[in-house]
Amino acid sequence: MSAPKPAKSAPERIVLEGRFVRLEPLDGKHARDIFEISTMPGGAERYRWLFSTAPETLAEVEARIAATTWGEDRYVAVVDQASGKAVGQQGWMRIRPAHGSIEIGGVYWGLPMARTPLATEALYLFARHVFDDLGYRRFEWKCNNRNEPSKAAARRFGFQYEGLFRQDMIIKGESRDTAWFSMIDSEWPALRAEYERWLSPDNFDADGVQKSRLATRS
Repeated sequence: MSAPKPAKSAPERIVLEGRFVRLEPLDGKHARDIFEISTMPGGAERYRWLFSTAPETLAEVEARIAATTWGEDRYVAVVDQASGKAVGQQGWMRIRPAHGSIEIGGVYWGLPMARTPLATEALYLFARHVFDDLGYRRFEWKCNNRNEPSKAAARRFGFQYEGLFRQDMIIKGESRDTAWFSMIDSEWPALRAEYERWLSPDNFDADGVQKSRLATRS
């Protein structure tokens, strides 16, 4: 067995282009779009399981983005290719190139992304970049164990459940048990093929409705 290799580097400030979304470094120009999706009906509810709370003002979003540095954690805006508007954000976290391990976290996918291919492609672009471009061995997903939609999403995307960190954190005054999921490089070729099959134009009808579901589970 050959020795494991570290990843090439941490993610750089580049744009990742897809058919449905574009991922670009989070910047002040995205503040108004993020504020709008956060304050639309139902938008604030999507902050329930995040470390942050729903913003109340545009200035608050601007301040949060200004405080976000491209360093330990690295955030990108999820831009809808059709509208040109930011409809969510997500981040690279626990970036450990020496170990070939990285996490997707800080995920806020706004309501305009719900029941569309946008979230799936946003995840796919992250995974493809870490495995194919940067040579990572491990891609992680973590969430509050009470966050059933997040756990379901992780499984749908092809992450494997690894276990529970009990009483891992105190978040917003509540104890958090953290569920851990991952996918690894040996699993990625089959997952990549399934993502690309599902995201193909052939898999959507004239109204943009999927013809078949994403089948990432063995």
